[in-house]
Amino acid sequence: MKITHCPIEGLLILEPAVFEDDRGYFMESFNERLFREKTGLPEIGFVQDNESLSSAGVIRGLHLQTPPFGQGKLVRVICGAVRDVAVDVRRGSPTYGKHVSVELSASNKRQFWIPEGFAHGFETLEDNTIFAYKCTNYYKPDCEKTIQWNDHSLNINWKTTEPVISLKDQKGLDFKDFESPYTYEH
Repeated sequence: MKITHCPIEGLLILEPAVFEDDRGYFMESFNERLFREKTGLPEIGFVQDNESLSSAGVIRGLHLQTPPFGQGKLVRVICGAVRDVAVDVRRGSPTYGKHVSVELSASNKRQFWIPEGFAHGFETLEDNTIFAYKCTNYYKPDCEKTIQWNDHSLNINWKTTEPVISLKDQKGLDFKDFESPYTYEH
């Protein structure tokens, strides 16, 4: 497994070892021992796996859960492709309000580790995209927050020109009005 540290502290891109031949391929999509060894993170303890299917041009996010139900997420694409985005919402962080975007696809098999303290969203780049993610905490609707996907202060350059957005995501908070419960700890 190859680990790439992103320009924002805490975000990691993981590239698993993939063994391909004429039959297809094999890979370990997750191995906790290897994950801890390669990332230096403590035991994560994933408790929930989620999966979504979307057509091209769908944007989901920007979502996060607040304590005590904050979630770290390990995200990947099983079929299709997405542009995945994580926004730093940790008060006092030198990169507060900045984001990292990563292309994840069935062909590149990259995974993106997004710890607590980040808002998360993605746009689908292909029809029939299957997006999967492991979560470190259970979903709790009362603890979910949504930040406007197109907030100008975040300066996210989405590729989709006419996105399909859920009603919930259309009603997201402006970033300036979001009071983050997360504090940067270095």
